[in-house]
Amino acid sequence: MRREDWDSLSDWGQLVRGLKFGSDNAPLGVWFGGLESYSLLSGHLVRRYSNRANPDYHPAGGFLTGTLGPLYTEAFVSDVLGARLMGAEFSLDLEHVFFGKAKEHSRYTLALSAVHDWGRAGGRAPSVTLAHADATAVVVVRPDYEVYLVVGWGGRPGEGGAWGAVAGAGLDAGTETLNLRLRLEARHQRGGFRQGFFGADYELARFQSAGTDGVPLANAGFPDGYSAFGEAEVGWDAISYGGLYRHLKLSLGAEAFSWGRFDVDGRVAVQLFERSLEVALKGLGVGMGQPGARYLGAAEVRWRFLGGKLYAMGTGGTLLFPTAEGTLRPGAFASVGLGVDNAR
Repeated sequence: MRREDWDSLSDWGQLVRGLKFGSDNAPLGVWFGGLESYSLLSGHLVRRYSNRANPDYHPAGGFLTGTLGPLYTEAFVSDVLGARLMGAEFSLDLEHVFFGKAKEHSRYTLALSAVHDWGRAGGRAPSVTLAHADATAVVVVRPDYEVYLVVGWGGRPGEGGAWGAVAGAGLDAGTETLNLRLRLEARHQRGGFRQGFFGADYELARFQSAGTDGVPLANAGFPDGYSAFGEAEVGWDAISYGGLYRHLKLSLGAEAFSWGRFDVDGRVAVQLFERSLEVALKGLGVGMGQPGARYLGAAEVRWRFLGGKLYAMGTGGTLLFPTAEGTLRPGAFASVGLGVDNAR
């Protein structure tokens, strides 16, 4: 046990793995725990974010979802015990507003989101505020899939000339054995603003962004230009006469910029032998194609026995530790252990 793992109030959040009140279809729902690959609704401000990417900081985050008439709201905090990242997105169902409650809700929406980082817990870093507006239209609806279009504009309030625009399309599909979500977007960035600012490596970049500048992300210069962003979420089950016996889950996001930078992060997990064995790999590459690129990787193996409620696990990978000088020190980790749960 390291002193850094328990040296702040926020670190007590690691005792909460996951706590949920309400269902996904309830008018109000609350969830607490670690945020892993979290996206705030449209995802143009917070996308694929992890609040425990800093190995010295173990907060419990939380988010709330609620529906009131045509208005759907999602609000989140990255640390329920500290002054850190917080934000919300409000989505208005236009069809509900003009024609009453529809059978297919949220086909045409306008959304507004804002996120602020106080920069106080988990190490001091510059504060930053971003806002974004989006319009979404579902243009194709079928029993097992739907296609939608999205456009949006965002910026940094108080920072003149810092703005960006986005246009794209997505596909959501679902069958008995397959869940698939795809998104492809064209983006434009100016004045230091970028979509997905609070992303997979933000908890490290808030101290030192990828690249040669060596400054926090809030102060880093981000070249004006264009980018193409793609994301895929895939869940696949193999079913036999005895029931579910294999499972695959893939999550991958990538962005290529017109000035030569490439970012990618992803995780793939496969369950075999009637889901008794799970092998998971995850990786992150930020600033690839430019000096000062950042890479992280990890692997995990779990074996379930005694009916699946007890498991043994082993995990290992690479880390980056923030230092008092504001730099990131490379490191590695490995662990083995036992666990028990009653939900799969």
